[in-house]
Amino acid sequence: MKELLLRNVRPFGGALTDILIRDGRIARIGKAEASTAEVEDGGGAIAIPGLVEAHAHLDKSLWGMGWHVHQAGPALEDKISTERRLRRELNIDPARQSARQVALAASHGTTAIRSHVDVDTDQKLWCFDGVAATRERFRDVMDIEIVAFPQSGLMIRPGTLELMDEALANGADVVGGLDPCGIDRDPKGQLDAIFGLAQKHGKPVDIHLHEADDLGAFSMEMIIERTRALGMQGKVTVSHAFCLGMTDRARAAALTEHLAHQDIAIATTAPASRPVPLAAELRRAGVRLCAGSDGIRDTWGPYGNLDMLERALFIGLRNNFRNDADVEYALHICTQGGADVMEIADYGLREGAFADIVLLDAETVPEAVAARPKRKLVLKRGKPVARDGQALFTVE
Repeated sequence: MKELLLRNVRPFGGALTDILIRDGRIARIGKAEASTAEVEDGGGAIAIPGLVEAHAHLDKSLWGMGWHVHQAGPALEDKISTERRLRRELNIDPARQSARQVALAASHGTTAIRSHVDVDTDQKLWCFDGVAATRERFRDVMDIEIVAFPQSGLMIRPGTLELMDEALANGADVVGGLDPCGIDRDPKGQLDAIFGLAQKHGKPVDIHLHEADDLGAFSMEMIIERTRALGMQGKVTVSHAFCLGMTDRARAAALTEHLAHQDIAIATTAPASRPVPLAAELRRAGVRLCAGSDGIRDTWGPYGNLDMLERALFIGLRNNFRNDADVEYALHICTQGGADVMEIADYGLREGAFADIVLLDAETVPEAVAARPKRKLVLKRGKPVARDGQALFTVE
């Protein structure tokens, strides 16, 4: 029986205590007597559960490949087509690049990732196979959930549906969708297809919805209708959901109420450039909210570092969170919120849960969000995987 004792830590910034870990789980939270366990002195650090990256694109980052001049224009379709071309020209190998991102995420305290992975008639299953290999290679370091994602469109690219079906049969965890009106120009066709795959494979759904205002609201209503009709409450996530930031607050409120009734979750990246779902309104309505970094350092843009503590800061800034309770909720979105959406079993900082734990040098949780200190120690199932901001494993 393997034991690790974390001494002198403060769960969520509370009173100083110890955490005893046995066989990868939290066996006890409380002052512990001397034992045969290996001892790690936290020195008064805050302990939080592992951060959860609930919206990533592990297959497409340029991280570690040097700087490449941005080539894509402002339109969404141009970004998609430019990326499809550059994947082969720049050799953005999904296995190599996803492994690099796993190490980066772990160094920042992330212990679980939901990654959208491109499936299309050009790349076929290249991206899925690469990220699936990374998932298996680092299964003891990171929980990775793969979304089969039709980035280039579904109805407008015949053959993509069959490839997504194959990816799901081969181990993809979630059915992805993308802008049913704006990309496919066929909302009924796309939603029938992806919900059909979800029913066939018994998988949840996660749909990118960049569509704004009335167009996005129309697509959202169709997603809500299908969720209700198929009894998929609690199994659907809408990512981005920019339409919920629309100026027509009455319509946004009505959509939010329906989302709550159907237990449809929202994933946000809290971008500075677009209207966003308002976290406080979703919380009051009872809508589950998670967060992610989206694509980082890729052909779409040069920003991002997979730091979910920094993402909590962005959520706080974007939602004008100032008091301590609201900042703590921003971190909740990036921890428990993501775990709930990904349905991660036995998650949290409690006895019996898996010991996915991050230690932070800060006085309080809000200070940790504001200051984003290097992660002092990151544990996955009780095993150290990163220390002082550096992963303890190699990927090359």
